[in-house]
Parts: sequence; structure tokens; C-alpha cells
Amino acid sequence: MGHQKNVTEFVFMGLWTNKEIELLFFVLFLLCYLAVLVGNVLVLLTITCSPLIEQPMYYFLGHLSFMDLCYTSTVVPRLIRDLAAARKTISYNSCMTQLFTAHLLAGVEIFILVSMALDRYVAIVKPLHYMAIMNRRKCNLLVVVAWGVGFWHSIALLLMVLRLPFCGPNQIDHYICDVKPLLKLVCKDIHVVSILVIANSGMVVVVIFLVLVASYLLILYHLRTRSSAGRRKALSTCSSHVTVVVLFFVPCIYTYVLPAGSENKDKEISVFYTVVAPMLNPLIYTLRNMEMKIAMQKVWARMSHQ
Repeated sequence: MGHQKNVTEFVFMGLWTNKEIELLFFVLFLLCYLAVLVGNVLVLLTITCSPLIEQPMYYFLGHLSFMDLCYTSTVVPRLIRDLAAARKTISYNSCMTQLFTAHLLAGVEIFILVSMALDRYVAIVKPLHYMAIMNRRKCNLLVVVAWGVGFWHSIALLLMVLRLPFCGPNQIDHYICDVKPLLKLVCKDIHVVSILVIANSGMVVVVIFLVLVASYLLILYHLRTRSSAGRRKALSTCSSHVTVVVLFFVPCIYTYVLPAGSENKDKEISVFYTVVAPMLNPLIYTLRNMEMKIAMQKVWARMSHQ
């Protein structure tokens, strides 16, 4: 068969078949996307325009907000446009671009979350060495590693999909070009590729999630010796981090651990990490964080006086 590709465009089946529901969700997702933009831009502005940028935790939080902005922008604008469109088509090249970009940005985001967990671990378990261990050079290095790992993951996935023959039906049972719905359209045996996808995405996500859970359990263990005030502050910060990790990872695990042929609610569940998590992240990090609130007020006051 070779690398036969008769398919030049794909058609998204979208989230719903009912046109009225689609229009309702068009409005809803549009509002959600605006909330993602406003929330994450606010967090970015607050961190970059205040001394908070000097602290590793906020340095990483700034990067997380930037990743949320970029990641959501590769997925949601097209989803919103398709909800209002009669025919939801995407060219083969655009589809591959979206697949690569979404996995690159999600990969980077996952490793930013790992960096944030590492930062909290060092802050609580080795407080005296914190500034030496988490200096700016190391923080920059962690961000570079995050981009490197994200790129390696997504290029491996892209090269794998580019070699697959698409010659039959071109209807993607999803609202984005993702690897699993695409595998269902391949006209050859996909058992090996399916296992590779689970290894590349599913297993990696599970391992990282377990490492993150273990790190937060270790932090909890070390908090036993702290004073109640110190414990409260650390718990408040860590609970925000854990909430974000769970919101992002649990749907990811559900999506990528099950093989491609299985009947599951992938596209509905994926809304959690494409729309819901990026929208809630700024709220989770700011509502429970006094430093962020104070910095926000100062930046706001400074801007309104100019």
C-alpha cells in the first residue's frame, strides 16, 4: 500500500449533532475562550509587571499561563468557528499542524507542572537551600527542558502519523485533529501504532502523574513538623497545584491510556483539558493566593494612574 494518502481534507463530526445545542455551545465556548484570554493575560501581566517574577513559583506560573493561552488558542478558535459552520472541514496539512502544535504545547505544559511541583518540594523539604537550588539559571534550564521534551514527544507523534495511509472515510469523530480519532481512519492494521501511541502519550502521562502525586505526598509528610501557620500556607499553595494537576491529568490519562478502537467519551472528556482547565487555572491560583491578589491590585493601581 505504501504511504498512500488519497485524503486531502478531513471533516470533523464535532461534539454534537443537534444544531440548536451547537449554537448554545458556540456562545458558551466563546465566553469560556474570552475567560481563558482575560484570566491568563491578567496572571501574566501581574507576574511580569511585579517583583513576583523573581520568585521561581511565579516564574513558572507565568509560563503556565502563557502555555494555557497558546494551547487553548490552537484548539478553541477552530472549535468555536466549526460550531457555527455548516461543514466542519480541515485540510490534511492543517490537521497535521494542529496535531503537532497541540501536543507540543501540552507536552511543555506538563513539564512546567512538573517544575512547579519540584519548586514546591524544594521550598518545603529543603527550605535553607531553596534559593541556591532554584536559582534563575536552573529555572531557565527547566523551561528549556520542558520545550525540548514537548518537541521530542510531538515530533515523534507527528512522524508516526505522517507515515500512515489515509485512503477511505475522512470523518473525524472529534472536534480537533488528535492522534486517536485519526487512527480510526487509517486503512491498515493499527495495532503496533496504537501501542506506540499509548507508550508515547498514555504511559508517559501516567508516570508523570504518579511522580507528581508522590512529590505532593512527600511534601505532606514533611509538613507534619511545621508550625500550624506555615503548614496552612504551604497546604493552601499545594492544594491549588494539586487541583490543577488533577484537572489536567485525569482527563488526559482517560483519553490516552485506552487503545484507539475502544468506544469511549474521548471528545467530551477532552473538553476538560482544552477548555475547562485553562479557564480555571487563573482562578485557582489567584483566589487562594494573597501575594497574587496584592500584586494584582498594585499593578492595576499603577496602570490606572498612568
